[in-house]
Amino acid sequence: MSKRDELVAKYAADIKDKFGTSADTALLTKVTIGLGPSIYNLDASKVSGGDEKELETVKKNYLIKKLGLKDSPQLMDAIKSVMDKYGTSNKNKHRAVVYYMLCKHFKKESVYK
Repeated sequence: MSKRDELVAKYAADIKDKFGTSADTALLTKVTIGLGPSIYNLDASKVSGGDEKELETVKKNYLIKKLGLKDSPQLMDAIKSVMDKYGTSNKNKHRAVVYYMLCKHFKKESVYK
C-alpha cells in the first residue's frame, strides 16, 4: 500500500468517525491527489479551524477557484459547518477531509470526474 493509499484510508476513517458517513473512496482519492505534495507536509495537510485567514484561503483557493462557486456568505457558512462537525477541539482537521466534505456539500463531485 502506498503512502497516499494509507492517507486516503486514514481520511476515510476520519469521515466515518467524525461525520458518521461512509466516504466515496474514489472521490476522496481524487480530492487527495488534487492537493498534491501538500498532503505529506504536516502543517499544509491540516486546516486550522480557528484561523480566519486560513478559512478565507480555503474559500478563495478551493471553493471559488477549484469548484467554481460564486463568492457569497453561504461559502463561509459551509466551511464553518464542516469545521464544527469535524470538532472544534480536534486539532487534526485534515485538508483532504475538509475539501471532500465541502465538495459533497456543494454537490460539485463533477469537478473531479
